[in-house]
Amino acid sequence: MAGEEFPNMTHEGFNVTLHTTLVVTTKLVLPTPAKPILPVQTGEQAQQEEQSSGMTIFFSLLVLAICIILVHLLIRYRLHFLPESVAVVSLGILMGAVIKIIEFKKLANWKEEEMFRPNMFFLLLLPPIIFESGYSLHKGNFFQNIGSITLFAVFGTAISAFVVGGGIYFLGQADVISKLNMTDSFAFGSLISAVDPVATIAIFNALHVDPVLNMLVFGESILNDAVSIVLTNTAEGLTRKNMSDVSGWQTFLQALGYFLKMFFGSAALGTLTGLISALVLKHIDLRKTPSLEFGMMIIFAYLPYGLAEGISLSGIMAILFSGIVMSHYTHHNLSPVTQILMQQTLRTVAFLCETCVFAFLGLSIFSFPHKFEISFVIWCIVLVLFGRAVNIFPLSYLLNFFRDHKITPKMMFIMWFSGLRGAIPYALSLHLDLEPMEKRQLIGTTTIVIVLFTILLLGGSTMPLIRLVDIEGAKARRRGRKDVNLSKTEKMGNTVESEHLSELTEEEYEAHYIRRQDLKGFLWLDAKYLNPFFTRRLTQEDLHHGRIQMKTLTNKWYEEVRQGPSGSEDDEQELL
Repeated sequence: MAGEEFPNMTHEGFNVTLHTTLVVTTKLVLPTPAKPILPVQTGEQAQQEEQSSGMTIFFSLLVLAICIILVHLLIRYRLHFLPESVAVVSLGILMGAVIKIIEFKKLANWKEEEMFRPNMFFLLLLPPIIFESGYSLHKGNFFQNIGSITLFAVFGTAISAFVVGGGIYFLGQADVISKLNMTDSFAFGSLISAVDPVATIAIFNALHVDPVLNMLVFGESILNDAVSIVLTNTAEGLTRKNMSDVSGWQTFLQALGYFLKMFFGSAALGTLTGLISALVLKHIDLRKTPSLEFGMMIIFAYLPYGLAEGISLSGIMAILFSGIVMSHYTHHNLSPVTQILMQQTLRTVAFLCETCVFAFLGLSIFSFPHKFEISFVIWCIVLVLFGRAVNIFPLSYLLNFFRDHKITPKMMFIMWFSGLRGAIPYALSLHLDLEPMEKRQLIGTTTIVIVLFTILLLGGSTMPLIRLVDIEGAKARRRGRKDVNLSKTEKMGNTVESEHLSELTEEEYEAHYIRRQDLKGFLWLDAKYLNPFFTRRLTQEDLHHGRIQMKTLTNKWYEEVRQGPSGSEDDEQELL
Protein backbone atom coordinates (compact mmCIF):
# COMPACT_ATOMS: atom_id res chain seq x y z
CA MET A 1 0.00 0.00 0.00
CA ALA A 2 2.76 2.27 0.81
CA GLY A 3 4.47 1.19 -2.29
CA GLU A 4 1.43 2.07 -4.36
CA GLU A 5 0.97 5.49 -2.75
CA PHE A 6 4.58 6.42 -3.11
CA PRO A 7 4.61 6.50 -6.90
CA ASN A 8 1.45 8.60 -6.94
CA MET A 9 2.90 11.00 -4.44
CA THR A 10 6.09 11.11 -6.41
CA HIS A 11 4.19 11.79 -9.63
CA GLU A 12 2.13 14.55 -8.04
CA GLY A 13 5.23 16.00 -6.40
CA PHE A 14 6.99 15.91 -9.74
CA ASN A 15 4.12 17.77 -11.38
CA VAL A 16 4.13 20.41 -8.66
CA THR A 17 7.89 20.72 -8.89
CA LEU A 18 7.77 20.94 -12.68
CA HIS A 19 5.03 23.54 -12.57
CA THR A 20 6.95 25.58 -10.01
CA THR A 21 10.13 25.30 -12.03
CA LEU A 22 8.36 26.43 -15.19
CA VAL A 23 6.81 29.37 -13.39
CA VAL A 24 10.15 30.44 -11.90
CA THR A 25 11.92 29.88 -15.19
CA THR A 26 9.26 31.81 -17.01
CA LYS A 27 9.62 34.66 -14.55
CA LEU A 28 13.39 34.65 -15.00
CA VAL A 29 13.19 34.49 -18.78
CA LEU A 30 10.77 37.39 -19.06
CA PRO A 31 12.70 40.51 -20.09
CA THR A 32 12.76 43.55 -17.90
CA PRO A 33 10.20 46.12 -18.94
CA ALA A 34 11.65 48.58 -21.41
CA LYS A 35 11.49 52.32 -21.00
CA PRO A 36 8.13 53.68 -22.09
CA ILE A 37 8.13 54.92 -25.65
CA LEU A 38 6.65 58.32 -26.19
CA PRO A 39 3.21 58.01 -27.80
CA VAL A 40 3.11 58.71 -31.51
CA GLN A 41 0.52 61.31 -32.30
CA THR A 42 -1.78 60.45 -35.14
CA GLY A 43 -4.88 61.81 -36.79
CA GLU A 44 -6.30 65.12 -35.66
CA GLN A 45 -3.90 65.41 -32.70
CA ALA A 46 -0.87 65.11 -35.00
CA GLN A 47 -2.36 67.66 -37.39
CA GLN A 48 -2.90 70.15 -34.56
CA GLU A 49 0.67 69.61 -33.35
CA GLU A 50 2.00 70.23 -36.85
CA GLN A 51 -0.05 73.42 -37.14
CA SER A 52 1.19 74.65 -33.77
CA SER A 53 4.82 73.88 -34.65
CA GLY A 54 4.37 75.54 -38.04
CA MET A 55 3.04 78.72 -36.44
CA THR A 56 5.93 78.72 -33.95
CA ILE A 57 8.45 78.41 -36.79
CA PHE A 58 6.65 81.12 -38.75
CA PHE A 59 6.60 83.46 -35.75
CA SER A 60 10.31 82.89 -35.01
CA LEU A 61 11.31 83.51 -38.64
CA LEU A 62 9.13 86.62 -38.76
CA VAL A 63 10.83 87.99 -35.65
CA LEU A 64 14.24 87.20 -37.16
CA ALA A 65 13.35 88.94 -40.42
CA ILE A 66 12.26 92.10 -38.59
CA CYS A 67 15.47 92.07 -36.54
CA ILE A 68 17.61 91.66 -39.67
CA ILE A 69 15.85 94.67 -41.23
CA LEU A 70 16.59 96.63 -38.05
CA VAL A 71 20.29 95.72 -38.18
CA HIS A 72 20.35 96.69 -41.86
CA LEU A 73 18.87 100.09 -41.03
CA LEU A 74 21.45 100.61 -38.29
CA ILE A 75 24.22 99.93 -40.81
CA ARG A 76 22.66 101.92 -43.65
CA TYR A 77 22.03 105.06 -41.62
CA ARG A 78 25.37 104.68 -39.80
CA LEU A 79 23.91 104.40 -36.30
CA HIS A 80 27.18 102.78 -35.24
CA PHE A 81 27.03 104.12 -31.70
CA LEU A 82 24.20 101.69 -30.83
CA PRO A 83 25.21 98.05 -30.20
CA GLU A 84 23.06 95.63 -32.16
CA SER A 85 22.21 93.53 -29.08
CA VAL A 86 20.74 96.58 -27.34
CA ALA A 87 18.74 97.48 -30.45
CA VAL A 88 17.37 93.94 -30.88
CA VAL A 89 16.35 93.68 -27.21
CA SER A 90 14.58 97.05 -27.48
CA LEU A 91 12.82 95.89 -30.63
CA GLY A 92 11.75 92.70 -28.84
CA ILE A 93 10.22 94.77 -26.05
CA LEU A 94 8.33 96.87 -28.61
CA MET A 95 7.06 93.79 -30.48
CA GLY A 96 5.97 92.24 -27.19
CA ALA A 97 3.96 95.34 -26.36
CA VAL A 98 2.28 95.33 -29.79
CA ILE A 99 1.41 91.63 -29.50
CA LYS A 100 -0.02 92.24 -26.03
CA ILE A 101 -2.28 94.98 -27.42
CA ILE A 102 -3.40 92.68 -30.24
CA GLU A 103 -4.24 89.94 -27.74
CA PHE A 104 -6.06 92.43 -25.52
CA LYS A 105 -8.20 93.51 -28.48
CA LYS A 106 -8.82 89.78 -29.18
CA LEU A 107 -7.59 90.13 -32.75
CA ALA A 108 -5.19 87.18 -32.44
CA ASN A 109 -3.68 84.88 -29.81
CA TRP A 110 0.05 84.21 -30.11
CA LYS A 111 0.76 83.31 -26.51
CA GLU A 112 2.10 79.87 -27.35
CA GLU A 113 4.22 81.09 -30.27
CA GLU A 114 5.85 83.98 -28.43
CA MET A 115 6.72 81.88 -25.38
CA PHE A 116 10.44 81.10 -25.30
CA ARG A 117 11.15 77.36 -25.04
CA PRO A 118 14.31 76.47 -23.06
CA ASN A 119 14.72 73.16 -24.92
CA MET A 120 14.83 74.99 -28.24
CA PHE A 121 17.50 77.27 -26.83
CA PHE A 122 19.75 74.49 -25.50
CA LEU A 123 19.33 72.14 -28.47
CA LEU A 124 19.23 74.52 -31.44
CA LEU A 125 20.34 78.05 -30.58
CA LEU A 126 23.08 77.74 -27.95
CA PRO A 127 25.36 75.08 -29.57
CA PRO A 128 26.14 77.16 -32.72
CA ILE A 129 26.82 80.25 -30.57
CA ILE A 130 29.21 78.38 -28.26
CA PHE A 131 30.95 76.52 -31.09
CA GLU A 132 31.48 79.72 -33.09
CA SER A 133 32.91 81.40 -29.99
CA GLY A 134 35.39 78.58 -29.47
CA TYR A 135 36.20 78.43 -33.18
CA SER A 136 37.00 82.15 -33.25
CA LEU A 137 39.55 81.94 -30.45
CA HIS A 138 42.35 81.47 -32.95
CA LYS A 139 42.76 85.22 -33.16
CA GLY A 140 44.47 87.23 -30.47
CA ASN A 141 46.59 85.66 -27.77
CA PHE A 142 44.19 83.22 -26.17
CA PHE A 143 46.76 80.52 -25.45
CA GLN A 144 49.24 83.05 -24.06
CA ASN A 145 46.57 84.03 -21.50
CA ILE A 146 44.99 80.61 -21.00
CA GLY A 147 46.00 80.47 -17.33
CA SER A 148 44.47 83.84 -16.48
CA ILE A 149 41.34 83.16 -18.53
CA THR A 150 40.82 79.77 -16.88
CA LEU A 151 41.27 81.25 -13.40
CA PHE A 152 38.70 83.96 -14.05
CA ALA A 153 36.26 81.61 -15.81
CA VAL A 154 36.38 78.67 -13.39
CA PHE A 155 37.36 79.97 -9.96
CA GLY A 156 35.98 83.45 -10.56
CA THR A 157 32.59 82.13 -11.64
CA ALA A 158 32.49 79.78 -8.65
CA ILE A 159 33.33 82.69 -6.31
CA SER A 160 30.58 84.82 -7.84
CA ALA A 161 28.07 81.96 -7.61
CA PHE A 162 28.85 81.36 -3.92
CA VAL A 163 28.71 85.09 -3.10
CA VAL A 164 25.37 85.63 -4.83
CA GLY A 165 23.85 82.34 -3.69
CA GLY A 166 25.07 82.68 -0.11
CA GLY A 167 23.91 86.28 0.08
CA ILE A 168 20.42 85.40 -1.13
CA TYR A 169 20.18 82.50 1.31
CA PHE A 170 21.24 84.49 4.38
CA LEU A 171 19.14 87.53 3.43
CA GLY A 172 16.16 85.20 3.14
CA GLN A 173 16.88 83.70 6.54
CA ALA A 174 16.97 87.25 7.96
CA ASP A 175 13.53 87.94 6.38
CA VAL A 176 14.97 90.74 4.26
CA ILE A 177 13.88 89.08 0.99
CA SER A 178 11.88 86.01 0.01
CA LYS A 179 13.30 82.81 1.46
CA LEU A 180 15.05 80.28 -0.77
CA ASN A 181 16.69 77.10 0.42
CA MET A 182 20.43 76.56 -0.01
CA THR A 183 20.31 74.59 -3.28
CA ASP A 184 17.86 76.98 -4.95
CA SER A 185 19.96 79.96 -3.85
CA PHE A 186 23.11 78.35 -5.24
CA ALA A 187 21.31 77.47 -8.50
CA PHE A 188 20.26 81.10 -8.97
CA GLY A 189 23.74 82.33 -8.04
CA SER A 190 25.23 79.98 -10.63
CA LEU A 191 22.94 80.92 -13.50
CA ILE A 192 23.19 84.66 -12.88
CA SER A 193 27.02 84.43 -12.91
CA ALA A 194 27.08 83.73 -16.67
CA VAL A 195 28.41 86.86 -18.39
CA ASP A 196 27.76 87.82 -22.01
CA PRO A 197 29.61 91.06 -22.84
CA VAL A 198 28.54 91.22 -26.49
CA ALA A 199 28.10 94.99 -26.46
CA THR A 200 31.33 95.46 -24.51
CA ILE A 201 33.38 93.39 -26.98
CA ALA A 202 31.96 95.44 -29.86
CA ILE A 203 33.03 98.63 -28.05
CA PHE A 204 36.49 97.17 -27.33
CA ASN A 205 36.99 96.36 -31.02
CA ALA A 206 35.75 99.78 -32.12
CA LEU A 207 38.02 101.69 -29.74
CA HIS A 208 41.03 99.38 -30.22
CA VAL A 209 41.57 98.79 -26.53
CA ASP A 210 44.48 96.79 -25.17
CA PRO A 211 44.43 93.38 -26.92
CA VAL A 212 45.17 91.64 -23.62
CA LEU A 213 42.13 93.26 -21.98
CA ASN A 214 40.02 92.31 -24.99
CA MET A 215 41.15 88.69 -24.86
CA LEU A 216 40.73 88.41 -21.07
CA VAL A 217 37.13 89.61 -21.24
CA PHE A 218 36.30 87.64 -24.40
CA GLY A 219 37.97 84.41 -23.30
CA GLU A 220 36.52 84.56 -19.81
CA SER A 221 32.99 85.10 -21.13
CA ILE A 222 33.23 82.03 -23.39
CA LEU A 223 34.49 79.61 -20.74
CA ASN A 224 32.32 81.27 -18.11
CA ASP A 225 29.11 80.34 -19.95
CA ALA A 226 29.97 76.65 -19.90
CA VAL A 227 31.10 76.76 -16.27
CA SER A 228 27.91 78.54 -15.21
CA ILE A 229 25.76 75.92 -16.95
CA VAL A 230 27.69 73.09 -15.24
CA LEU A 231 27.34 74.78 -11.83
CA THR A 232 23.60 75.24 -12.37
CA ASN A 233 23.22 71.59 -13.39
CA THR A 234 25.14 70.64 -10.25
CA ALA A 235 22.71 72.57 -8.06
CA GLU A 236 19.75 71.03 -9.90
CA GLY A 237 21.20 67.57 -9.34
CA LEU A 238 21.40 68.24 -5.60
CA THR A 239 17.82 69.51 -5.61
CA ARG A 240 16.50 66.32 -7.22
CA LYS A 241 18.24 64.12 -4.63
CA ASN A 242 17.03 63.62 -1.08
CA MET A 243 19.72 65.46 0.87
CA SER A 244 17.89 65.66 4.20
CA ASP A 245 20.06 63.00 5.86
CA VAL A 246 23.36 64.27 4.41
CA SER A 247 25.63 66.69 6.24
CA GLY A 248 26.72 69.97 4.74
CA TRP A 249 30.28 68.75 4.22
CA GLN A 250 29.06 65.64 2.39
CA THR A 251 26.79 67.79 0.24
CA PHE A 252 29.74 70.00 -0.69
CA LEU A 253 31.88 66.98 -1.58
CA GLN A 254 29.10 65.50 -3.74
CA ALA A 255 28.63 68.82 -5.53
CA LEU A 256 32.39 69.17 -6.06
CA GLY A 257 32.67 65.64 -7.42
CA TYR A 258 29.74 66.17 -9.78
CA PHE A 259 31.19 69.46 -11.02
CA LEU A 260 34.65 67.99 -11.63
CA LYS A 261 33.16 65.05 -13.49
CA MET A 262 31.02 67.30 -15.67
CA PHE A 263 33.78 69.84 -16.32
CA PHE A 264 36.78 67.62 -17.01
CA GLY A 265 34.76 64.80 -18.58
CA SER A 266 33.03 67.14 -21.01
CA ALA A 267 36.25 69.04 -21.77
CA ALA A 268 38.10 65.76 -22.43
CA LEU A 269 35.30 64.52 -24.69
CA GLY A 270 35.27 67.75 -26.71
CA THR A 271 39.06 67.81 -26.97
CA LEU A 272 39.17 64.18 -28.10
CA THR A 273 36.49 64.79 -30.73
CA GLY A 274 38.39 67.79 -32.07
CA LEU A 275 41.65 65.84 -32.29
CA ILE A 276 39.92 62.94 -34.06
CA SER A 277 38.44 65.37 -36.58
CA ALA A 278 41.93 66.77 -37.24
CA LEU A 279 43.38 63.30 -37.88
CA VAL A 280 40.44 62.27 -40.07
CA LEU A 281 40.65 65.34 -42.30
CA LYS A 282 44.44 65.10 -42.38
CA HIS A 283 44.56 61.53 -43.68
CA ILE A 284 41.32 61.58 -45.72
CA ASP A 285 42.05 64.33 -48.21
CA LEU A 286 38.72 65.93 -49.12
CA ARG A 287 40.15 69.23 -50.30
CA LYS A 288 39.20 68.59 -53.92
CA THR A 289 35.54 68.19 -52.91
CA PRO A 290 34.78 71.18 -50.66
CA SER A 291 31.13 70.19 -50.26
CA LEU A 292 32.07 66.86 -48.64
CA GLU A 293 34.78 68.54 -46.60
CA PHE A 294 32.37 71.17 -45.33
CA GLY A 295 29.77 68.52 -44.53
CA MET A 296 32.31 66.57 -42.49
CA MET A 297 33.17 69.71 -40.52
CA ILE A 298 29.49 70.37 -39.74
CA ILE A 299 29.10 66.78 -38.49
CA PHE A 300 32.14 67.03 -36.23
CA ALA A 301 30.94 70.43 -34.97
CA TYR A 302 27.67 69.08 -33.52
CA LEU A 303 28.85 65.54 -32.75
CA PRO A 304 30.33 66.20 -29.25
CA TYR A 305 27.20 68.01 -28.09
CA GLY A 306 24.90 65.08 -28.84
CA LEU A 307 27.32 62.51 -27.41
CA ALA A 308 27.95 64.48 -24.21
CA GLU A 309 24.26 65.03 -23.55
CA GLY A 310 23.59 61.36 -24.25
CA ILE A 311 26.04 60.19 -21.57
CA SER A 312 24.95 62.80 -18.97
CA LEU A 313 27.82 65.23 -19.47
CA SER A 314 27.73 68.90 -20.44
CA GLY A 315 27.22 69.27 -24.18
CA ILE A 316 28.03 72.98 -24.01
CA MET A 317 31.42 72.36 -22.40
CA ALA A 318 32.16 69.59 -24.92
CA ILE A 319 31.25 71.64 -27.98
CA LEU A 320 33.25 74.62 -26.67
CA PHE A 321 36.48 72.66 -26.32
CA SER A 322 35.80 70.89 -29.60
CA GLY A 323 35.52 74.29 -31.32
CA ILE A 324 38.80 75.48 -29.79
CA VAL A 325 40.68 72.34 -30.85
CA MET A 326 39.13 72.25 -34.34
CA SER A 327 40.05 75.90 -34.84
CA HIS A 328 43.65 75.24 -33.80
CA TYR A 329 44.25 71.98 -35.69
CA THR A 330 41.42 70.78 -37.95
CA HIS A 331 40.91 74.13 -39.65
CA HIS A 332 44.42 74.05 -41.12
CA ASN A 333 43.71 70.72 -42.82
CA LEU A 334 40.95 72.27 -44.92
CA SER A 335 41.07 73.72 -48.39
CA PRO A 336 41.02 77.55 -48.64
CA VAL A 337 37.46 77.41 -50.00
CA THR A 338 36.21 75.41 -47.02
CA GLN A 339 38.13 77.62 -44.59
CA ILE A 340 36.35 80.73 -45.84
CA LEU A 341 33.05 78.87 -46.02
CA MET A 342 33.37 77.75 -42.39
CA GLN A 343 34.14 81.29 -41.24
CA GLN A 344 31.17 82.87 -42.98
CA THR A 345 28.70 80.07 -42.21
CA LEU A 346 29.51 79.96 -38.50
CA ARG A 347 29.31 83.74 -38.25
CA THR A 348 25.95 83.85 -40.01
CA VAL A 349 24.39 81.02 -38.00
CA ALA A 350 25.71 82.41 -34.70
CA PHE A 351 24.39 85.87 -35.61
CA LEU A 352 20.91 84.48 -36.36
CA CYS A 353 20.86 82.48 -33.12
CA GLU A 354 22.06 85.41 -30.99
CA THR A 355 19.55 87.73 -32.65
CA CYS A 356 16.71 85.29 -32.05
CA VAL A 357 17.64 84.92 -28.37
CA PHE A 358 17.92 88.66 -27.73
CA ALA A 359 14.61 89.29 -29.51
CA PHE A 360 12.80 86.69 -27.40
CA LEU A 361 14.48 88.17 -24.33
CA GLY A 362 12.69 91.44 -25.07
CA LEU A 363 9.45 89.62 -25.87
CA SER A 364 9.58 87.81 -22.51
CA ILE A 365 8.69 90.99 -20.64
CA PHE A 366 5.11 90.60 -21.87
CA SER A 367 4.94 86.85 -22.54
CA PHE A 368 6.35 85.53 -19.24
CA PRO A 369 4.16 85.28 -16.10
CA HIS A 370 5.95 87.56 -13.67
CA LYS A 371 6.29 87.92 -9.95
CA PHE A 372 8.13 91.15 -9.19
CA GLU A 373 9.59 91.82 -5.75
CA ILE A 374 11.48 95.10 -5.60
CA SER A 375 13.61 94.22 -2.57
CA PHE A 376 14.62 90.88 -4.07
CA VAL A 377 15.62 92.53 -7.37
CA ILE A 378 17.63 95.33 -5.73
CA TRP A 379 19.54 93.00 -3.41
CA CYS A 380 20.25 90.60 -6.26
CA ILE A 381 21.71 93.43 -8.39
CA VAL A 382 23.88 94.50 -5.45
CA LEU A 383 25.06 90.93 -4.87
CA VAL A 384 25.78 90.42 -8.59
CA LEU A 385 27.97 93.54 -8.73
CA PHE A 386 29.65 92.65 -5.44
CA GLY A 387 30.25 89.04 -6.53
CA ARG A 388 31.81 90.28 -9.78
CA ALA A 389 34.11 92.59 -7.80
CA VAL A 390 35.17 89.78 -5.43
CA ASN A 391 35.91 87.75 -8.53
CA ILE A 392 37.91 90.26 -10.60
CA PHE A 393 39.98 92.38 -8.20
CA PRO A 394 41.54 89.74 -5.90
CA LEU A 395 42.26 87.31 -8.75
CA SER A 396 43.81 90.08 -10.85
CA TYR A 397 46.15 91.10 -8.03
CA LEU A 398 47.08 87.44 -7.58
CA LEU A 399 47.76 86.92 -11.30
CA ASN A 400 49.98 90.00 -11.49
CA PHE A 401 52.62 88.15 -9.45
CA PHE A 402 53.02 85.71 -12.36
CA ARG A 403 52.26 87.86 -15.42
CA ASP A 404 54.70 89.86 -17.51
CA HIS A 405 51.87 91.99 -18.93
CA LYS A 406 50.25 93.33 -15.75
CA ILE A 407 46.53 93.85 -15.32
CA THR A 408 46.27 97.52 -14.38
CA PRO A 409 43.64 98.90 -11.97
CA LYS A 410 41.88 100.57 -14.91
CA MET A 411 41.72 97.25 -16.74
CA MET A 412 40.36 95.59 -13.58
CA PHE A 413 37.63 98.22 -13.35
CA ILE A 414 36.61 97.74 -16.99
CA MET A 415 36.58 93.94 -16.54
CA TRP A 416 34.32 94.34 -13.51
CA PHE A 417 32.02 96.77 -15.31
CA SER A 418 31.82 94.63 -18.47
CA GLY A 419 30.26 91.64 -16.69
CA LEU A 420 26.96 91.94 -18.52
CA ARG A 421 24.31 89.24 -18.27
CA GLY A 422 22.76 87.86 -21.43
CA ALA A 423 20.64 85.08 -22.87
CA ILE A 424 22.10 82.14 -20.95
CA PRO A 425 20.91 83.27 -17.47
CA TYR A 426 17.47 83.91 -18.92
CA ALA A 427 17.22 80.45 -20.53
CA LEU A 428 18.62 78.73 -17.43
CA SER A 429 16.05 80.47 -15.23
CA LEU A 430 13.25 79.03 -17.39
CA HIS A 431 14.88 75.60 -17.30
CA LEU A 432 14.95 75.39 -13.50
CA ASP A 433 12.45 72.96 -12.00
CA LEU A 434 11.41 74.91 -8.92
CA GLU A 435 8.39 74.42 -6.72
CA PRO A 436 6.08 76.17 -6.05
CA MET A 437 5.41 78.04 -9.30
CA GLU A 438 5.65 81.43 -7.53
CA LYS A 439 9.30 80.73 -6.73
CA ARG A 440 10.02 79.95 -10.39
CA GLN A 441 8.26 83.11 -11.51
CA LEU A 442 10.22 85.17 -8.97
CA ILE A 443 13.56 83.77 -10.21
CA GLY A 444 12.58 84.27 -13.87
CA THR A 445 11.38 87.84 -13.39
CA THR A 446 14.45 88.83 -11.36
CA THR A 447 16.75 87.31 -13.99
CA ILE A 448 15.04 89.23 -16.80
CA VAL A 449 15.33 92.50 -14.87
CA ILE A 450 19.03 91.93 -14.12
CA VAL A 451 19.78 91.01 -17.75
CA LEU A 452 17.99 94.09 -19.08
CA PHE A 453 19.62 96.28 -16.42
CA THR A 454 23.13 95.15 -17.35
CA ILE A 455 22.60 95.18 -21.14
CA LEU A 456 20.75 98.49 -21.43
CA LEU A 457 22.33 100.49 -18.59
CA LEU A 458 25.82 99.06 -18.12
CA GLY A 459 26.25 98.11 -21.79
CA GLY A 460 25.04 101.52 -22.95
CA SER A 461 27.44 103.38 -20.64
CA THR A 462 30.54 101.30 -21.39
CA MET A 463 31.83 103.51 -24.20
CA PRO A 464 31.75 106.83 -22.28
CA LEU A 465 33.25 105.03 -19.30
CA ILE A 466 36.17 103.67 -21.37
CA ARG A 467 36.78 107.13 -22.78
CA LEU A 468 36.62 108.59 -19.29
CA VAL A 469 39.21 106.25 -17.78
CA ASP A 470 41.41 106.61 -20.89
CA ILE A 471 41.90 102.88 -21.39
CA GLU A 472 42.42 102.76 -25.13
CA GLY A 473 45.63 104.80 -25.55
CA ALA A 474 46.64 107.78 -27.67
CA LYS A 475 46.52 106.07 -31.06
CA ALA A 476 43.09 104.62 -30.43
CA ARG A 477 41.85 108.01 -29.20
CA ARG A 478 42.80 109.54 -32.53
CA ARG A 479 40.86 106.82 -34.25
CA GLY A 480 38.03 107.34 -31.78
CA ARG A 481 37.51 110.89 -33.01
CA LYS A 482 36.34 109.37 -36.27
CA ASP A 483 33.16 107.37 -36.68
CA VAL A 484 33.12 104.62 -34.06
CA ASN A 485 31.53 101.48 -35.51
CA LEU A 486 29.83 99.12 -33.06
CA SER A 487 28.19 97.03 -35.79
CA LYS A 488 29.46 93.49 -35.42
CA THR A 489 27.49 92.42 -38.49
CA GLU A 490 29.02 95.04 -40.80
CA LYS A 491 32.55 94.07 -39.79
CA MET A 492 31.64 90.40 -40.11
CA GLY A 493 30.56 90.85 -43.73
CA ASN A 494 33.43 93.09 -44.82
CA THR A 495 36.39 91.02 -43.65
CA VAL A 496 37.87 87.62 -44.17
CA GLU A 497 40.26 86.68 -41.40
CA SER A 498 43.38 86.01 -43.43
CA GLU A 499 45.37 85.01 -40.35
CA HIS A 500 43.10 81.99 -40.07
CA LEU A 501 43.92 80.80 -43.60
CA SER A 502 46.59 78.10 -43.56
CA GLU A 503 49.22 78.92 -46.18
CA LEU A 504 52.48 77.93 -44.47
CA THR A 505 54.66 75.33 -46.12
CA GLU A 506 56.86 72.94 -44.17
CA GLU A 507 59.89 75.22 -44.45
CA GLU A 508 57.93 78.36 -43.58
CA TYR A 509 56.35 76.72 -40.53
CA GLU A 510 59.75 75.62 -39.24
CA ALA A 511 61.18 79.11 -39.73
CA HIS A 512 58.21 80.86 -38.09
CA TYR A 513 57.64 78.59 -35.08
CA ILE A 514 60.03 75.73 -34.39
CA ARG A 515 63.22 77.82 -34.56
CA ARG A 516 61.81 80.56 -32.32
CA GLN A 517 63.55 80.81 -28.97
CA ASP A 518 60.79 82.63 -27.10
CA LEU A 519 58.31 79.73 -27.09
CA LYS A 520 57.81 78.12 -23.69
CA GLY A 521 55.61 75.51 -22.08
CA PHE A 522 52.58 74.42 -24.05
CA LEU A 523 53.36 76.75 -26.97
CA TRP A 524 56.73 75.05 -27.50
CA LEU A 525 55.18 71.57 -27.14
CA ASP A 526 52.43 72.50 -29.57
CA ALA A 527 54.79 73.96 -32.19
CA LYS A 528 57.31 71.14 -31.89
CA TYR A 529 55.11 68.02 -31.69
CA LEU A 530 51.31 68.52 -31.57
CA ASN A 531 50.82 70.81 -34.54
CA PRO A 532 52.98 68.76 -36.95
CA PHE A 533 51.18 65.57 -35.84
CA PHE A 534 47.59 66.82 -36.16
CA THR A 535 47.89 69.22 -39.11
CA ARG A 536 48.95 68.86 -42.71
CA ARG A 537 51.94 70.91 -43.82
CA LEU A 538 51.41 72.30 -47.28
CA THR A 539 53.72 71.94 -50.23
CA GLN A 540 54.21 74.47 -53.01
CA GLU A 541 52.01 72.28 -55.18
CA ASP A 542 49.21 72.41 -52.59
CA LEU A 543 49.43 76.20 -52.44
CA HIS A 544 49.37 76.43 -56.22
CA HIS A 545 46.33 74.14 -56.43
CA GLY A 546 44.53 76.15 -53.72
CA ARG A 547 45.12 79.45 -55.52
CA ILE A 548 43.92 77.96 -58.82
CA GLN A 549 40.78 76.63 -57.09
CA MET A 550 39.98 80.02 -55.57
CA LYS A 551 40.67 81.82 -58.86
CA THR A 552 38.51 79.36 -60.82
CA LEU A 553 35.55 79.79 -58.47
CA THR A 554 35.93 83.58 -58.50
CA ASN A 555 36.09 83.72 -62.31
CA LYS A 556 33.10 81.39 -62.62
CA TRP A 557 31.06 83.56 -60.28
CA TYR A 558 32.12 86.72 -62.11
CA GLU A 559 31.16 85.25 -65.49
CA GLU A 560 27.73 84.24 -64.20
CA VAL A 561 27.18 87.72 -62.80
CA ARG A 562 28.24 89.35 -66.07
CA GLN A 563 25.89 87.15 -68.08
CA GLY A 564 22.99 88.49 -66.06
CA PRO A 565 19.40 87.40 -66.69
CA SER A 566 19.97 87.02 -70.43
CA GLY A 567 22.11 83.94 -69.80
CA SER A 568 24.72 84.44 -72.56
CA GLU A 569 27.52 86.79 -73.47
CA ASP A 570 26.21 87.05 -77.07
CA ASP A 571 23.11 88.85 -75.84
CA GLU A 572 25.33 91.19 -73.85
CA GLN A 573 27.39 92.00 -76.96
CA GLU A 574 24.20 92.67 -78.94
CA LEU A 575 23.04 95.13 -76.31
CA LEU A 576 26.40 96.89 -76.45
